[in-house]
Amino acid sequence: MSMFCYQCQETAKGTGCEIRGVCGKTEEVAKLQDLLIYTLKGIAEIVVKGKVDVAGLGQINHEVLSSLFMTITNANFDATAFEVEIEKMLKLRNELRAKISTHKLHDAATFEVASKESMQEKGASVGVLATQNEDIRSLQQMITYGLKGMAAYTHHALNIGKENGEIYAFIYEALAATLNDGLSADELVALTLKTGQFGVTAMALLDEANTTKYGHPQITEVNIGVRKNPAILISGHDLTDLEQLLEQTKGTGVDVYTHSEMLPAHYYPFFKKYDNLAGNYGNAWWKQVDEFVSFNGPILFTTNCIVPPRSEEVRARIFTTNASGYPGCPHIEADANGKKDFSPIIAMAKTLKAPAEIETGKLVGGFAHEQVFALADKVVAAVKSGAIKKFFVMAGCDGRMKSREYFTEFAQKLPMDTVILTAGCAKYRYNKLALGNIGGIPRVLDAGQCNDSYSLAVIALKLKEVFGVDDINKLPIAYNIGWYEQKAVIVLLALLYLGVKNIHLGPTLPGFLSPNVAKVLVETFGIAGIGTVDDDIKLFMGA
Repeated sequence: MSMFCYQCQETAKGTGCEIRGVCGKTEEVAKLQDLLIYTLKGIAEIVVKGKVDVAGLGQINHEVLSSLFMTITNANFDATAFEVEIEKMLKLRNELRAKISTHKLHDAATFEVASKESMQEKGASVGVLATQNEDIRSLQQMITYGLKGMAAYTHHALNIGKENGEIYAFIYEALAATLNDGLSADELVALTLKTGQFGVTAMALLDEANTTKYGHPQITEVNIGVRKNPAILISGHDLTDLEQLLEQTKGTGVDVYTHSEMLPAHYYPFFKKYDNLAGNYGNAWWKQVDEFVSFNGPILFTTNCIVPPRSEEVRARIFTTNASGYPGCPHIEADANGKKDFSPIIAMAKTLKAPAEIETGKLVGGFAHEQVFALADKVVAAVKSGAIKKFFVMAGCDGRMKSREYFTEFAQKLPMDTVILTAGCAKYRYNKLALGNIGGIPRVLDAGQCNDSYSLAVIALKLKEVFGVDDINKLPIAYNIGWYEQKAVIVLLALLYLGVKNIHLGPTLPGFLSPNVAKVLVETFGIAGIGTVDDDIKLFMGA
């Protein structure tokens, strides 16, 4: 077997990619990603066994976040970038190891590689399948994938100047624990829930960072048509990159459009002052292979999700920054003060045609927790009167599989006395449908992207308080979630930590769940896959 990866929903045959990732990841990159994660585990063991004060690690903390983020699905396809990162992390690991007295360390904390070839050889030996016990492997990987999602959220908060030392300490604790094949399944299940606990902490930190700097999201209409100016398309989740790009394009005659994951930026009051923020172009991430062609201008990826472009013409217009990367595409680094020079992107935009229009109209969003709280009286009254029978949390990710049409049909067939709460690109399956409103309350309340999933948890806890119930599962809320990658994994673990049960997950259950681990999740938390739309609606509505 040349590689093995099953961290995303679209993994081959639902069991694992063994030759090339469905995402487009090569065998070479897969092995380098495995080696980078192994290196991080070695750093973690040094920190834990050496009882190192995390507060004094500074750069290492930040680099661990970045390294984890690089390995998320569709974030970085550049083998050279991974080789550079591995070398950097090995150097930091060795410097850290020299400062502690313990000598009984795992191979992950001591191995060395002397060449690109030896990186490949070592990476092949330390991947997912290195753990023989299927159930232990399943739990170790679920924790690792949760940590990747947690790192992504924490990295965004860090870019805004917010960090929490307890999150770093837990990341080291959990990574080190995944090196210990002697831990029992019960101990790993407990660590999985603890990962969910710190997932909540990380999402709360990011929410605080975003709202402190950019204000609380407001109900906003977002233009989905185009103007006649040349333009730049920005994708991903990093709001600090959008802020810098908007500042640098002011007065240049170049517009900026958001794509997919960046749509919620329009909801923040801070960004409403930029008249060069023209609107949102296109749909979910996977449609970029066509939409980037018609956009005509340069594209900036601030994070995942990159789909390998079909043509050299499109690839030549792609730029990356942060944890993202693609072979042959310019990568823009920040200086010591976090500033980035986007002038090459702006210069290219000026030489290219304006975007071709692919749709017209407006999208409405901005229903994060503070905005929903402002509607609380109206919502509560609608529930008490029976106008709203149930809320459906349809958060998570979108993807390419035809089976995801389920979520569109599900939204269309929901009874008219139900409301959808969403966050994440799963909403692109139904956010342009005319689903109406209930007494002025839209039937789709879009809180934002997966980065904003914290809002859905806060809203549920607020409803628990308002209705005076002692169990969050007694609320008229059902969870029917689409998942794709590791940020969705940490959101799921966070919901489990908060005590939410009977979550339906689709379009398929994760390939990394062994039969026994899946059984535990079903029996303990009521996790289930999706069925037919009609049967699932009957089940959820208690019919």
